[in-house]
Amino acid sequence: MLLPGAAALPGGPGEPYIIIDKQQLTLTLFDSDSTIIKTYSMACSKYYGPKTRKGDNKTPEGTFKINQLLNARGLSHDFHDGKGPVRNAYGPWFLRLDVPGFNDIGIHGTHLPESIGTRATEGCIRLTNEDITDLKSRVKVGTPVTILPDKQE
Repeated sequence: MLLPGAAALPGGPGEPYIIIDKQQLTLTLFDSDSTIIKTYSMACSKYYGPKTRKGDNKTPEGTFKINQLLNARGLSHDFHDGKGPVRNAYGPWFLRLDVPGFNDIGIHGTHLPESIGTRATEGCIRLTNEDITDLKSRVKVGTPVTILPDKQE
């Protein structure tokens, strides 16, 4: 299945790319000829609109590249929910994106698989641990990622 308007999307010859749809809560991986390889269910930011500042609980919008494939096993994060730091909060992998002004935005796994399909994150894109492992095996540093705008509240 080809994506309408695919010629205007990222990805050059031989280069796969990712489209993240915050409205549909999907991450779709395309091959270089804009054929869908796989679509994953995901979670994104609690709030609508583009990320403008740290702590706004919004997911950025635009086109970025994966700039690091980080082994996230054992990493902790405090979600400020009174439970303290959670070990393995990001699942097995954190695919860091080159979002200007934000060092820690990416696509990662989760310790809360029940959050997939919801608006639950502080700004990152969250996949199940199985899905992030699968996605990581299909991408590389430099893979383009386009995050589509979502509706404004």
